[in-house]
Amino acid sequence: MMAGGNDTRITLDDLFRRVAVAHPDTLALLDPPNREAITGGAPRALTYAQADSAIWAIAARLRDLGLPSDAVAALQLPNTVESVLTLLGILRAGMIAMPLPQLWRKADIVAALSASSVKMLITCARIGTQRHDGICLEAAAGLFSVRYVAAYGSVADGVVALDDIFDGRQPSVLPAAARPGDPAERSAIITWDSMPAGPIAVVRNHRQVIAGGLAVFLDGAIERGASILSTIPPTSFAGIAATLLPWLLSGGTLTLHHPFDAQTFAAQQTAKDFDTVIVPGAVADRLDHGKSRSVIALWRAPERFAAAAPGSENGRRVDILTFGEIGLAALSPGQPNSEIPCGEIGVPRSSATAIPVLETVRSRTGTLAVRGPMVPLTGLPSQSDNDGYADTGFPCRHDVQSKMLTVTGPRAAMVAIGAYRFAETQLAALASLDEQATIVALPDALTGQRLAGSVPNAAAMQEMLADRGWNPLIVHAFRPRTRRLRPSGPTSLTRY
Repeated sequence: MMAGGNDTRITLDDLFRRVAVAHPDTLALLDPPNREAITGGAPRALTYAQADSAIWAIAARLRDLGLPSDAVAALQLPNTVESVLTLLGILRAGMIAMPLPQLWRKADIVAALSASSVKMLITCARIGTQRHDGICLEAAAGLFSVRYVAAYGSVADGVVALDDIFDGRQPSVLPAAARPGDPAERSAIITWDSMPAGPIAVVRNHRQVIAGGLAVFLDGAIERGASILSTIPPTSFAGIAATLLPWLLSGGTLTLHHPFDAQTFAAQQTAKDFDTVIVPGAVADRLDHGKSRSVIALWRAPERFAAAAPGSENGRRVDILTFGEIGLAALSPGQPNSEIPCGEIGVPRSSATAIPVLETVRSRTGTLAVRGPMVPLTGLPSQSDNDGYADTGFPCRHDVQSKMLTVTGPRAAMVAIGAYRFAETQLAALASLDEQATIVALPDALTGQRLAGSVPNAAAMQEMLADRGWNPLIVHAFRPRTRRLRPSGPTSLTRY
């Protein structure tokens, strides 16, 4: 695989270490400039050597706490340098990282941790005005498997403090136990996909994660040593493939933006010329990308791409369609429609020696099905046609003459709000809390859909849902209204 030359045993940590050894003094990671408002503290700017030291410190702390190899460590962090360092630190410790979406609260966290036998939960004291260390402590309280809750910042009692990983001291590193087999095939990342029957854990090894990242890196024409600005947090397969991997594969500088602050984004664009900017597809045309050479537009709702009629960037932009946590495909630069090649897809698309990363087909039930190097082999929805294809659940059309596929709609029985998915059955369960409560999904130009709820006592309903740890997007659907419906609560782009 190109990422490691002829070495197919390469891991995500290997990718980082190769750059850190070759370019220790190169600037590696930069915080959002408004970090103080997000989680407190001054913005950090770390060289590869400093980032490597922090990753070692995180790995050592996890091993010092007695966590075994292949233990699952969950992390719920904002889009700051800690999110990247912690994920890599978990992997260096020989463990499995499970990033959680930022808007998950107790109900979702408990469900995920219970299903995955998580040993540790890592967060920060606060994200914005919300105390996430308290949320995670409450979620972990009733779970036997969770041994520790750790956090960055001014943490609550009972939480392991992590801020000292940045003090530069050499940690008493406990090396990961030697394990047989190919290290690239060991489980590395667990992300969560939403399906009509409920959320499913999607487990990927290093090779599968790297294959997804190659699709973005090569089709996005990201150069070696690139300066990258990303608004996509690494909390999903698409987020990791579009943010973490382009940085690791390019060996460049990654500047983070916590979604979303328009003034901060504009200031970041003014302060520096970025080679590549990575943004949600639905808002790519609404943002000023400055002097960036290329724009990576990530579409979490692939069915919206055709209706959005993008293409004004004249080849400057590469659109990435994502199919939940199952796979992703890059469209040709400047492509005016949403067609995906049917069959094997290699990257870069224009090369005669393209590396295969995905294979697509229209299933017997009319949905897009995929297999290939980036697609996990187990734990996915029903395998269509019994040929090892994973069914993404997205209906699609097949043009036999052009041999192209087009996603034509969302997953059935699901409501999509930006990057978040809710099963219709989950929303219907609100009736068990209040038989007079109703909630509907309305069209939204920015996020695809938004939720609007109705109940006689909206304030009481909000309080009850918040106390039970429901997602804020559902809680805010029942906000009291005095005039016409408008989105409120978490800012629109936070939902990506």
